[in-house]
Amino acid sequence: MPAMSTSDRWRLRWHAAKGNLAVVLLVLVVLSLVFMWLGYLGKLDCGGAPYFPDGRSKHWPVGKNELLMPCYSDLQFLWVGRDINNHVFPYIHGGITDDGVLYGGVVEYPVLSGLLMYLGAIGAHTDTQFFMHSALILLPFGILVTVLLGLLVRWWALLWAATPPLILYAFHNWELPVVATAVGAVAVMVFGAQTSPRTGAPRLSLRTSSVIASVLLAIGFCLKLYPGLFVLPLAAYVLTRGTPGDAAAVGRRALDRVGAAWVVGAAVVTVAAVQLPFMIGGFEGWKASLAFQGRRKSDVDTNSVWYWGVRHLTGGMNSTYNSIVGVASPLLILVSFAVVIYLGVRVWRSGEAYPWIGVSAAMLAGFMLFHKVHSPQYTLWILPFFVLLRVAWPIIALYLLADLSLDLTIFRLFGIYTSGSPMKWWVMGGVQFGVWTHAVLLAILLVAFVKAPLRVRAPKPDGFLERVPATVGA
Repeated sequence: MPAMSTSDRWRLRWHAAKGNLAVVLLVLVVLSLVFMWLGYLGKLDCGGAPYFPDGRSKHWPVGKNELLMPCYSDLQFLWVGRDINNHVFPYIHGGITDDGVLYGGVVEYPVLSGLLMYLGAIGAHTDTQFFMHSALILLPFGILVTVLLGLLVRWWALLWAATPPLILYAFHNWELPVVATAVGAVAVMVFGAQTSPRTGAPRLSLRTSSVIASVLLAIGFCLKLYPGLFVLPLAAYVLTRGTPGDAAAVGRRALDRVGAAWVVGAAVVTVAAVQLPFMIGGFEGWKASLAFQGRRKSDVDTNSVWYWGVRHLTGGMNSTYNSIVGVASPLLILVSFAVVIYLGVRVWRSGEAYPWIGVSAAMLAGFMLFHKVHSPQYTLWILPFFVLLRVAWPIIALYLLADLSLDLTIFRLFGIYTSGSPMKWWVMGGVQFGVWTHAVLLAILLVAFVKAPLRVRAPKPDGFLERVPATVGA
């Protein structure tokens, strides 16, 4: 029997890989659905009849069955106090009082998150219905992230699809849409760089894929801000043409300044296009959400190292404490950004492509470490980078353990503070372990992320076929 042609071998390998990939994606999606369903049931324990006149369940925020997992979610919390229960279109009619209280439909989130909340409230008359509608909106984004990560790294996506954060936070706040934009940007860059078996050329030019990715990151900025940070390292990657650098050999002419400008410009135009209708429709309401974040204090609700550390050095949350946090927090965030971007340049000069994904992850770590707000659900932000980058297993395991400890105790701590009940040692211990373990690990990841190799398959025709034999015998 004659030997098979090269095209026939490619065809067989491709079909075998597609079959394997279908199994991977099926398992990942099923597991992610199971984990999100468990999270949904846990959060639903805080809802149900009877209700107060404003639609707030009398079971909120502690629940009716005293489950191990706290049932509190920001989705139900936001039902009252932001005019969501009154079905007011966000930002257009509202503002902020002198006491820092939002009114008239203004929420303390970027405009696209506020719009999703408004959509979730349509047809809802109680906080439980609002939670259920919101969960239906969030669910497709969770599945999308699972599928994209599965396409990028196969079984490593289990770190996303089958770990506790998906149970704890999938329906805690509006995180899944913004995570989808960040992962989507990475996917566009990877799949766009793959060469076509027919032409041997990349499926998309570097400029084209990077502009699409930049638009996705800008949409993410309009959801929860943090993906906007990644535009700068992406621009640096395009500036260096995605190729290894050598300080002695690479001159100014080799840099793609036009492509980098396109990346930044695409992000700016996208953000402007999204924000302008709200600014024109109700500037005061749009500005109020920014003013709320500017006035926000780093207290127990913000759950940051500032509250658990610096507060003890200043004798409490006084003017000295607020002044230190107000200056040190943004300053250290900016310094961390500058450091990791520089570390990325060093990697590039050492003979590798600019590690824009690693630098993006490191910038996020710096933001999470030094920002005055560190909500537990931010774990969903950083979790995809544990999937995409080869981070040491002990770091991942310890981070997830600390996250679980924090989530199981921090909301009980809020209840103790509110009710004036005696403090339980295991509650305070769990909070302290979670906060400070995260802080130490985020500091380590500031450097480790930049240097971490990608788990993403190589951008070549057989990039997803590494386990398939190179030849097929007759």
